Amino acid sequence: MDMKSRMHSGDLYLPTDPEIFALQQQCSEKLHEFNTTPPSQLDRRATLLQEMFAQIGDGCYIEPPLRSNWGGHHVHFGKKVYANFNLTLVDDTHIYVGDYTMLGPNVTIATAGHPILPALREKAYQYNMPVHIGRNCWIGAGAIILPGVTIGDNTVIGAGSIVTKDIPANVVAVGNPCHVLRPIGEHDKKYYFKDRPIPYEEL
Repeated sequence: MDMKSRMHSGDLYLPTDPEIFALQQQCSEKLHEFNTTPPSQLDRRATLLQEMFAQIGDGCYIEPPLRSNWGGHHVHFGKKVYANFNLTLVDDTHIYVGDYTMLGPNVTIATAGHPILPALREKAYQYNMPVHIGRNCWIGAGAIILPGVTIGDNTVIGAGSIVTKDIPANVVAVGNPCHVLRPIGEHDKKYYFKDRPIPYEEL
């Protein structure tokens, strides 16, 4: 198996491989163009995202600057995904984000890891594990999602959380390491923030 194929197999590989590096440079050029596009050129940004990402659904919006190892080349966004500024995608393998999910500022989603054994790190070996984020999730500001993690539909990840393992659907999860705080339930149907009731008649 060549180095490029190993990127998506979970096997150890060398990211310094010339073929990998050349393709990554092409992706970085597109990312640079996206990040330097004026705010008035929303159509140009949308076109660039279509060219950059593996998949990006209708109505997605990413606030520059976007940081990404591969410029979104291995990233799959559903429709109407919103990402605030300074999203970091360590997209050395695939990242999947479902429809309507929101990503707060300074969120990091990482697929790449390095061996614990120092001798392997010294040779620059790496491995990648995909990340899956479900539909209609809210990932709070500054959250970090580590390689191989799956987050279920509708789940809220609290600001600053470090997600080291899978989180189920329909929960609020927080902390370092991130853990389930509570399910989304009846209280959330009545109040949108603390004691503030949801004004259904106005929505």
